[in-house]
Amino acid sequence: MRITVHRKAHFNAAHRLYRKDWDDERNFGVFGKCSNPHYHGHNYELIVSVTGEPDPETGFVMDLKILKELIYLEVEEAFDHKNLNVEVPEFEDLIPTAEHIAVVIWNKLRTRIQEDHDLKVTLYETPRNFVSYKGE
Repeated sequence: MRITVHRKAHFNAAHRLYRKDWDDERNFGVFGKCSNPHYHGHNYELIVSVTGEPDPETGFVMDLKILKELIYLEVEEAFDHKNLNVEVPEFEDLIPTAEHIAVVIWNKLRTRIQEDHDLKVTLYETPRNFVSYKGE
């Protein structure tokens, strides 16, 4: 029996979608107002899902207190109230799209979650725009 547990979190961050090797006109043509040189921000909502067999002794797939702490340490402390392009090393040469942010979060958490558990990250950039990544 495999069960999935979920933990929600949020963080606020600014970013700019642009390629350094393109001029402003081309960046605006591709990324629109998201390429604003003065950046823009989002109130990101994050759902981290862990799937596995419940532990026979505790009944937990994963202790949600531990998952909460991992999310806080690896995501909230690293991203909250930050300019992703400027202050987060993972985005020095990576455009901080929702897709890339989800992959970075997954990679940061994957090493901290039991190997036999599946991990999925769902990231809401807006209430209507969201992405999911499960390492594939």
